[in-house]
Amino acid sequence: MIKVGISTPGEARTSYSTPTYKYDSSVPTEPQFLDFIFHSYSDCNRNMDCEDGSAVHDVVSVLSSPNRDYLIRNNGNQVKITSLRGKKIGLYFSASWCGPCRRFTPELVEVYNGLSLKGDFEITFVSADEDDEMFKEYFSEMPWLAIPFSDSDTRDHLDELFRVSGIPHIVIIGENGKVLTDSGVEIIREYGVEGFPFTSERIKELKEQEEVAKREQSLRSILVSDSRDFVISANGMKVPISKLEGRLVGLYFSLSSYKLCVDFTSKLVDVYAKVKAMGESFEIVLISFDDDEESFNEGLGSMPWFALPFKDESCRKLARYFELSTVPTLVMIGPDGKTLHSNVVEAIEEYGIQAYPFTPAKFAELEEIEKAKQEAQTLESILVSGNRDYLIGKHGVKVPVSDLVGKNILLYFSAQWCSPCRAFVPKLTDAYHKIKAKDSGFEVIFISSDKDQTSFDDFFSEMPWLALPFGDERKESLSKMFKVQGIPKVVAIGPTGRTITTQARDLVADHGADAYPFTDERLQEIEAQYEMAKGWPDKLSHALHEEHELALTQHQIYKCDGCDEEGHVWAFSCEECDFDLHPKCALEDGKGTEDDAMDEEKPEEGWICDGKVCFKA
Repeated sequence: MIKVGISTPGEARTSYSTPTYKYDSSVPTEPQFLDFIFHSYSDCNRNMDCEDGSAVHDVVSVLSSPNRDYLIRNNGNQVKITSLRGKKIGLYFSASWCGPCRRFTPELVEVYNGLSLKGDFEITFVSADEDDEMFKEYFSEMPWLAIPFSDSDTRDHLDELFRVSGIPHIVIIGENGKVLTDSGVEIIREYGVEGFPFTSERIKELKEQEEVAKREQSLRSILVSDSRDFVISANGMKVPISKLEGRLVGLYFSLSSYKLCVDFTSKLVDVYAKVKAMGESFEIVLISFDDDEESFNEGLGSMPWFALPFKDESCRKLARYFELSTVPTLVMIGPDGKTLHSNVVEAIEEYGIQAYPFTPAKFAELEEIEKAKQEAQTLESILVSGNRDYLIGKHGVKVPVSDLVGKNILLYFSAQWCSPCRAFVPKLTDAYHKIKAKDSGFEVIFISSDKDQTSFDDFFSEMPWLALPFGDERKESLSKMFKVQGIPKVVAIGPTGRTITTQARDLVADHGADAYPFTDERLQEIEAQYEMAKGWPDKLSHALHEEHELALTQHQIYKCDGCDEEGHVWAFSCEECDFDLHPKCALEDGKGTEDDAMDEEKPEEGWICDGKVCFKA
């Protein structure tokens, strides 16, 4: 067996790597959604052999061993392997210690039970557990068959035969022994029972059905299923979907245990109440991804709107249909049943009730308001709140915000507990000192997400700049204003107080102090400088400095030792001797080549010499 995820004393614990899937180019891929939605396929054409050249497998010989011609059930009963002939077989590679496996197994049980009446599909558990007790405990949750735990040779052989590099993993074998897919987990997660018989043709058919549904979309086509034409309220009352037709409907994809969803739900409840108070025809339907019914009921109980039933088959279909990539997501469906907006969460976070009714015209109006706010933005408008009109320096010294007006400012959102933040501080500190050395009109402000005063003090002690006091209420408004979703984040504010860029972290990381003052014009200059250097040698020898080779380097400002004039950006330098030449001086004919410092005659007209060979131009 693959000894993965289990460690013995003295051994390092390893983990399964993500399998490398071969994609079927006929099936488009979609984004991932947390741990719920996966969209990758590895389907084989149903010809004589699979596309990867794998042979036809005889189920009996693959699953049996010289001393065993049976599989087992969790009650100990034996089932002859020959009884599987003529069936599709799912080989389920899994283990009790694997968290994703434990979460996926209940989904697989639902699909298995849903297909049991067909009688032509069976699953065989191939365990990666390390002891019989763990195997039995995990297998007790499964209604299908298994390779006996004692037969480690067969389990090892199956791992190698089907190149299993990650779990959970399902290989589907057709009635004729051909591999239909080795992405059974992904297909079952995404399509459930509908994915049967798990062939590329079936997946393509489902995709085509979705495309037709999108073209002919209505509220009924989105929310009605074969077994349900209603939504439910918190008290369990069934409400016909026909009652929602002709209204503006929000589909709220959420997970009650996820903090971002919890925080957003409270804001959405407020907006919902205000819209309903206006007498508007507006409704919301919860699409929950909760794993247990208690969490689902508790979450829905705090919401004044409707929901799809717990673990309704449409939940995952809708996540795929709307190409969900994150939660919370609030998809707006117009009164005509067409999608009005794919996600208005950010708009509600930013504008609340002002974002209603979420139409293109409303968003255009909000965009104009935002532009006007940005035009009117000043340093004091973003950093002063009531009597909070100061920052702190070392030893708690208060520095008035007014002292920084007219300067270039970096707002540094960070925290000591964040390892990328700690790693970024030395880079930012180096840039800070270099920029301050040439321009005193520059400052950095640390905006902390630390959990306590001690952590803040320890981290701030490493920084040479200013900070908002720990726990300052302005931190929340600044985080919201600049849409801080992760740290470290660096926002550049210009001398007028307007935002230059919210991506200054990348600029400092890539260019250091050279990126200052972080404007588009400066970035264009940097790009032009790199373009300028194309074709120049990395090193050369020169008659003015015969001791060492000169290397192409970047400098802020330097004095050329060839012409005594000031130089910028690029130089050919010897750091050991503190010797610098303008590229023009270093590359000038007769002064140097890549190979030696000997003066050379200019080539005849119509010829080009590279120091080694002369070519006709």
